[in-house]
Amino acid sequence: MGKKIFLLLLINTLFFLFLFITPVYSDNGAGDATGVGQGGTTDLPNPLETKSVPELIGRVINGVLGVVGSLALVIFIYGGFVWMTAAGNTERITKGKNILIWATLGLVVIFASYAIVHFVIFEGIGATGG
Repeated sequence: MGKKIFLLLLINTLFFLFLFITPVYSDNGAGDATGVGQGGTTDLPNPLETKSVPELIGRVINGVLGVVGSLALVIFIYGGFVWMTAAGNTERITKGKNILIWATLGLVVIFASYAIVHFVIFEGIGATGG
């Protein structure tokens, strides 16, 4: 029964999607908005302010690495909090130390990945903005 409803909804969606399609023309600057046979062009502003795809990829990866670095800081604070609130409990002290050790290793991986990405995207491919 569920497959029949899904199939019916899919067919209806596709039918109504193509039923209401209307052509959209750009204004060619001469006041004639039809654009038929005019060959007019329209310039669209680039909201991302990037010139190439590798630059965009580099910016996204740098942003993700920044967020991951912030998470590493939060993990450092958590590990320190666990260690400081252990109150002599050796299990919690060991847990806090392990959190700090793994956070340090994670930070090393983050820095290494940043260096590799920076080299590949900005030096290897030749994108700008690094």
